[in-house]
Amino acid sequence: MAPATIMAGARRLVSSRRRTEAPRRRPSPSTLPKKLRPMSEIMARAKYAVVERADYSDIICEQCGSGERPGELLLCDKCDKGFHMRCLRPIVVRIPIGSWLCPKCSGHRRVRTFSQKRIIDFFKIQKSGDGKKKCNLSQDTRKRRRRPLVLLKKRRRLLPFIPSEDPNQRLKQMGTLASALTAMQMEFSDDLTYSSDMAPRSANQAKFENGGMQVLSREDMETLELCRSMSRRGECPPFIVVFDSCEGYTVEADAQIKDMTFIAEYTGDVDYIKNRENDDCDSMMTLLLATNPSESLVICPDKCGNIARFINGINNHTP
Repeated sequence: MAPATIMAGARRLVSSRRRTEAPRRRPSPSTLPKKLRPMSEIMARAKYAVVERADYSDIICEQCGSGERPGELLLCDKCDKGFHMRCLRPIVVRIPIGSWLCPKCSGHRRVRTFSQKRIIDFFKIQKSGDGKKKCNLSQDTRKRRRRPLVLLKKRRRLLPFIPSEDPNQRLKQMGTLASALTAMQMEFSDDLTYSSDMAPRSANQAKFENGGMQVLSREDMETLELCRSMSRRGECPPFIVVFDSCEGYTVEADAQIKDMTFIAEYTGDVDYIKNRENDDCDSMMTLLLATNPSESLVICPDKCGNIARFINGINNHTP
C-alpha cells in the first residue's frame, strides 16, 4: 500500500470519530512502509560497464546451448552471455556496431498500450472539427473514377489513402505504431531531419541528382498534400504494426488498399552514403544519387521516422 493511501485513510478515520476522542497523530514519513521495487526492475535500469574476460572459449549460445560457429556468437555487454545471431528473435543479420544488449537486458517491451491523450501528444495531432476535407476526399476519388480509361493508361496517378471511419480503430492503429517506435527508441517524424554532424539541408537539391529528378504532376502533389493534412489530423493509413518473432516489427493492412495508393513519405535522418557504408541499421532508403558519389544521400530512420520504417526494411526471416 502506498504512503499516500495510508495517510488519506488516517484522515478519514479521524474525521469519523467522536469529538471527545483525541485525534490520532499522523505517522511520520520515516515510519511509513516503503514500496520496494522488484530486483528485476532495478537490474534492468542499472548502469553497466563492459569488462573484458581473458578467455571466452567456454561461451555457448543461451538459446541452442551450442558453442559452435563462434564467429556468429554475440556477447551481451551487460550479462556477458552469448547468443547466435540466427538464434535471436528477431534474427540479427549483421554484427552490431558498438555495444549490444541481449533482449532480456535491453528491457524493451514488445507491446505497449497508449491512452488517447498520449497518442495525440506522441503524433502531435492537430484537432479539427472540420469535415470538409473528408468530403473533398470522396469527391476527388469519384472524379478520378469518371476519367476515361485511355487517359489512366497513359500515366497512372497516385491515390490518397482512405483512413478508417471508426475513430477507435484509428486510435488502435496509431497505438501499435507508437508502441513499435517507442520499443525501437525512436521518435515520430513525418519530415526529413538534418543535423550538423550528418548532411546539411543544402546537400539535398534536385540539381545534384544524376540524370535529373522525376517531378510529380499537379494532381499527385495535391494527393500528397491531402495525405499530409489527414496525417496531421490523426487520420492515418489503415495499417497495424505487429511483432513477428523472426522479422521483428512489420505491418499488416487493416482494410482494403488499392494499387498506387500513397501511404507515407520515407522519413528519418539525412546522411551521406559514405558515412553509412558500415552502418548496422536494417532499413535505409536512397534519397539522392549524385553524379559525384561522395554527395549521394540516404535516409536513416534509426532515431526518428514513421510507419514507412516498418514497411520497407530487411526481411530477416531468411539468411
